[in-house]
Amino acid sequence: MVFPAKVFSARIAALALAATLGSAVAAQAGTLDTVKQRGNLICGVNQGLLGFSNADAAGKWTGFDVDFCRAVATAIFNDPEKVTYVPLSTTERFDALKDGKVDLLSRNSTWTMSRETDLPLAFVGVTYYDGQGFMVKRDSGKVSALELDGATVCVQSDTTSEANFADYFNTNSMKFTAIAASTPAESLENYKTGKCTVLTTDVSQLYSERATLADAADHIILPDVISKEPLGPVVRQDDAKWRALVAWVHNAMLNAEELGVSSERIDEAKASKKPDVMRLVGTEGAFGEKLGLSNDWAVNVVKTVGNYGESYERNLGVGSKLGIPRGLNQLWSLGGIQYAPPIR
Repeated sequence: MVFPAKVFSARIAALALAATLGSAVAAQAGTLDTVKQRGNLICGVNQGLLGFSNADAAGKWTGFDVDFCRAVATAIFNDPEKVTYVPLSTTERFDALKDGKVDLLSRNSTWTMSRETDLPLAFVGVTYYDGQGFMVKRDSGKVSALELDGATVCVQSDTTSEANFADYFNTNSMKFTAIAASTPAESLENYKTGKCTVLTTDVSQLYSERATLADAADHIILPDVISKEPLGPVVRQDDAKWRALVAWVHNAMLNAEELGVSSERIDEAKASKKPDVMRLVGTEGAFGEKLGLSNDWAVNVVKTVGNYGESYERNLGVGSKLGIPRGLNQLWSLGGIQYAPPIR
């Protein structure tokens, strides 16, 4: 059947309106309602990055980014196990979030302007302040990235690292040969087998990958940091309520550390008469209800997952396999730049 142009245009307009209304209804339902009705959180994570997100032989996920997924699940369900983890590559991660395959992306992703304006997605905060660096063999004698002129550099494609290191070399009039790989594992393997003399990525990832090497002590991470890589959780832009909830889980973990509220001292905190602590633990105000949560949601998070510092030290800190000093990720009151808005 052939429709006249006016009829055809009317049908297209009707279909567009129906699609718009359908999207509006879905947005109105909200991610939190969907998660509650489903009974679990679906969280996108790295396919395997020691210290951040890694699954053992039994399929149990652990790591700093995994802890954040567990914290959000605890805030909603008071159960850190109500999470389904979806391992995603760098090329898959943002599309999976946009397409609704995951509710939250907690996968060492750098907050950039284009990722919020072009994709479009929304970063909820910075859980880890990072920067790009370089790893070389100790016996190379290199002590600075400025000594890498003429180097063959292994880098992962489709990451901010790819452009960053090229900019750095070009700015400093240094020549290089890039060996691009599609996955971190492939990039590391290229480095291990000598296809390149330098491995570049976020410093945290260099610590993680070095820890997996049998001869880890024979490799050094140069002190130069050539970029700003603020890493944090990501959500879709179409749900402000969900964005606020996820952001305040991070803020609550930071505030808890600053206020001295830890998993071991949570019962003491519940009896505190300090206004900031009372608002955090829910004995004053109704801040949880405003997020669609119980008022003791932050208590549950800290009791189960710990405050920000506890999660950091367990997964990344000097006592962990990675041994990364807090540095910029120390609290602002202790010389770092981690800082959360107050609950009030």
